[in-house]
Amino acid sequence: MKRLRRPSRLPIDPYLLLLLGTVGLAALLPARGTAADVVSGASTAAIAFLFFLYGARLSTREALDGLKHWRLHLTILACTFVVFPLLGLAARGLVPVLLTHSLWQGLLFLTLVPSTIQSSIAFTSLARGNVPAAICAGSFSSLSGIVITPLLAASLLGGGAGGFSADSLLKIVLQLLVPFLAGQVLRRWIGGFVTRHKKVLGHVDRGSILLVVYTAFSEGMVQGIWHQVSPARLAVLLAVEAVLLAVMLALTWYGAKALGFGRADRITIQFAGSKKSLASGLPMASVLFGAQASLAVLPLMLFHQMQLMVCAVIAGRRSHDPVDGHGPGDGSGQLSGPGAAEESRTGADTGPRSR
Repeated sequence: MKRLRRPSRLPIDPYLLLLLGTVGLAALLPARGTAADVVSGASTAAIAFLFFLYGARLSTREALDGLKHWRLHLTILACTFVVFPLLGLAARGLVPVLLTHSLWQGLLFLTLVPSTIQSSIAFTSLARGNVPAAICAGSFSSLSGIVITPLLAASLLGGGAGGFSADSLLKIVLQLLVPFLAGQVLRRWIGGFVTRHKKVLGHVDRGSILLVVYTAFSEGMVQGIWHQVSPARLAVLLAVEAVLLAVMLALTWYGAKALGFGRADRITIQFAGSKKSLASGLPMASVLFGAQASLAVLPLMLFHQMQLMVCAVIAGRRSHDPVDGHGPGDGSGQLSGPGAAEESRTGADTGPRSR
């Protein structure tokens, strides 16, 4: 047996360092008064533009082609929006001994957000899994999350997410769903532009997320929310999230085997079904939590980096697994039918950027 070698460096996401720097800036120079109003308005516009870009990137035809592998996609959606939230609800038993109520709400919100796209695709490719299925699964999760995540947050978090009031519903529709649908409608005319300038637009949407983070953490500093969190509580939160990630990695891998999926599909289910999108979660938290958003997204930011580091090690190990070369689990990652070749070329650029 080949000895598993440690990676030369852990995959610390440079964008996460920018996020942490933005948090530090908000802690030192929070926006107040008129500046806070300006930043809040800019953040609202940024969220709308962010979801407009999400809609413009997602190819509806390619997503429909991917429906042929419906069992795999339903399994991933069940992991993302059923199993994860059930574990988040079970963590309520840790309050108040290990977690504060606010940290538990943030942990529960973490379990409600969609799966990632880019990192799931990258790890699936490294592990020789079903890459086109990972592309479609991430797109389906992101698309579904625009509707499912706010509804779950409103019903499960209650007052912590503003409740399911007419005002919160209108915010969700205007800031998230309407811009996304506008991007889908205009994709026919702007899709080529978005594809040609994907790197530039990638910087724009990441910059929008940084603005959202600065706004949320500024409001948290002004409201004095951060006085509620101690280093000991943060350490406990990290331990709880490590257990959560380990449970989901085990459930997705062995559960997919019990359902009869082949090796390549099991890899896709494991990486897409056990990960959460920071890019989708941050704007949603800003809409749903308002001034409490800074504390609500803290568990998601920590989980994001943890999942990258752990999944990078797992993907490296899977890349050395023997492949049987038969059936959908042969590691080829190819979809049959029309549109498959096009999906392989463009799929990595569809859907939201989920760093």
